[in-house]
Amino acid sequence: MLAILAVLIFFMFRNSQKRKREQQELQSKVAPGADVMTNFGLFGTIVSIDDEDNKVELQTGPGVVLTVHRQTIARVVEDTNDVTDDDDDDATDDTTDADDAQDTSSNGDNKSDNA
Repeated sequence: MLAILAVLIFFMFRNSQKRKREQQELQSKVAPGADVMTNFGLFGTIVSIDDEDNKVELQTGPGVVLTVHRQTIARVVEDTNDVTDDDDDDATDDTTDADDAQDTSSNGDNKSDNA
């Protein structure tokens, strides 16, 4: 029993340290000019940071600046412009397959269609 308790405590401390390290890494990336996403799904670019009041001003569109609490910044959005043309072709093939599957599934088998 003591061994299981010791392992449990070990993993609790390890997870706590991992979360602290991830939080510090996020805070080091949060700077004016960074593209970020908030906890509630809002994307924007950081205009300024007020460390005293823990406020961040986000520009979400041309001329639209919102003030949010600093802790609502969930992650820094990295650029994903490294997509090749082959990946784009695969993505369009997948969407056409999904469209074909939807067309065949609506063949009148639903009870609401028959009523």
